[in-house]
Amino acid sequence: MDATLQIKSDLISKIKESKDLKLLKAIQAIFDASEQSPYQLSDEQKEAIEIGRNQIKNGEYSTNESVMAEMREWLKKK
Repeated sequence: MDATLQIKSDLISKIKESKDLKLLKAIQAIFDASEQSPYQLSDEQKEAIEIGRNQIKNGEYSTNESVMAEMREWLKKK
């Protein structure tokens, strides 16, 4: 028996024998999560991403160095 089949068989046996509701719910949650797409974006989120990509293409962004320098200057004034 290959490793995948062995693991499946072991899991099925353990699940069938388990009376631990918390454990069974946790296993169910894992399966539920694995069936969903990891990223489900709203139309607004997709639009914001597209806007950001266009800004990058057009050079409309700040470098990390310039932002850090601006923050250091701001902190000096406080």
